[in-house]
Amino acid sequence: MDLNGSAMEIDEQHLGPCLSSYVNAGSVESHRYFLGRRTILEMLKDRGFAIPNSEIDTTLEEFREKYGQSPDVERLRISAMHRNDLTNKVLVIFCGPNTVKLNAIRAILTQIMNKESLSRLILVIQSQMTSQAMKAVENMSFKVEIFQITDLLVNITKHVLKPRHELLTNTEKKKLLEKYNLEEKQLPRMSQKDPIARYYGLEKGQVVKVTYNSEIIETHVTYRCVW
Repeated sequence: MDLNGSAMEIDEQHLGPCLSSYVNAGSVESHRYFLGRRTILEMLKDRGFAIPNSEIDTTLEEFREKYGQSPDVERLRISAMHRNDLTNKVLVIFCGPNTVKLNAIRAILTQIMNKESLSRLILVIQSQMTSQAMKAVENMSFKVEIFQITDLLVNITKHVLKPRHELLTNTEKKKLLEKYNLEEKQLPRMSQKDPIARYYGLEKGQVVKVTYNSEIIETHVTYRCVW
């Protein structure tokens, strides 16, 4: 057999029906945007924003049919309101593959200035952000979160080993502290930079109930305060 000949070329037709189902014939770029956007949609829904299940359940094929193999980041934007607070509005903007500079941040501000007031802006970047751009972000009048798209390719809350996290209301937090005669600072801590805290958009002083459930330790509950 000629190892250098075309007979050794493997394509979907020669793989058979089983193996060919695993072949991703589309672009890596579109696949990355599909995964990142889906995680963002799941994240917003878990935070209480009104996100239709149809958006989350979109398949890769449907995504490529709608946005193409090289998606225009402008079309990937997401705007949503909180289910229980219509004044709580979030906008998600996907940035391109280049370094995010001050001009890009100014352009974003110009685009959203005439829109209704936002409570939160999420920027999904693929490269670095300059120090000037970062300062401009910090000076915005609303909360801004920045995620690398590579951190959104997998939803970390869906990992089988991840415990369940539930945010306590202020009333539930007060009852917890009174029940165990504790001060807030006496609770175990969770950094605001923790991936779970970032996923849920937790703020300092908020308390989460963490439930561990496995065959070894069965069910174990603890509480952590974000700092």
